[in-house]
Amino acid sequence: MRIFKYSVAAVLLAGIFLGITADVNAQDRRTLAEAEKYSGDKFNYSARTRRGARVYAVSRPSAEVLNAIDKGLTDLFAVARKNGYRSQLKYSSYSIFIAKADRENSSSGVYTPSFAIGAAQYAGTDYDKGGHIFVAGMVISNNPMAFIIAEHTREFNKVSDIVRYEGEHLVLYHNDRRKYNETADHSKGGGHPILK
Repeated sequence: MRIFKYSVAAVLLAGIFLGITADVNAQDRRTLAEAEKYSGDKFNYSARTRRGARVYAVSRPSAEVLNAIDKGLTDLFAVARKNGYRSQLKYSSYSIFIAKADRENSSSGVYTPSFAIGAAQYAGTDYDKGGHIFVAGMVISNNPMAFIIAEHTREFNKVSDIVRYEGEHLVLYHNDRRKYNETADHSKGGGHPILK
């Protein structure tokens, strides 16, 4: 009888584990589909930063890019704590998708890799470039926490800044919904950094 009870318990635990694993994999697939929809890219490479953030990219990310991602998250977590936020401040909670840059330089010639997305609420503004806008980064999921950035080949400090800035939206979503709602849509004004 005792063996039967342990066997039933083991089967139940295995079922719970498989259910959780399937749910996580389904979340990852949905987030990947969102990243591919917005960027138009296929993310064939995956990696983890030294501190545990998940990275999906169109080409193999360099050590400099992975380190810049960790630095951006480190800066994000420090400013979040300074503002009294404590939830969702773990590297492993973040997924960063690195999309192919649709342009490398801004209209003024500054190296600012960005990718194009539909203009949506920016239609008719100065940002509208004929039905699309160029963005350096964009949150694609609040839960699981994920965003896209454009691929950089130099000036990796900009990667750190973009990671911090996109991460601000996620920290606010999980810690201060009022401030999140006030700052999530840049077409209404405002920019980064949000947290100081």
